[in-house]
Amino acid sequence: MDGRELSEGELESVARAVGGIDAVIDPKAKDADTVALVQYLAADQKFEKVLDNQQILREPIVRNGRQATVGYEPDVWKGWE
Repeated sequence: MDGRELSEGELESVARAVGGIDAVIDPKAKDADTVALVQYLAADQKFEKVLDNQQILREPIVRNGRQATVGYEPDVWKGWE
């Protein structure tokens, strides 16, 4: 990310583009306690916890209109217009 947090709508859009909130979570994030906690929350609680703890997001988050990737995906980015 570029140093700023995603808004609720941005996080929803990215999660929808990549297959859900679980896909945006970095299982190797430094904040292992929050990552572990999030795994046991209900879906609606999980989204709010991730929104409030964006240090556990996979990076980089790259968006192209309604498309998005999380993590380093240069092959995907090459196919974007």
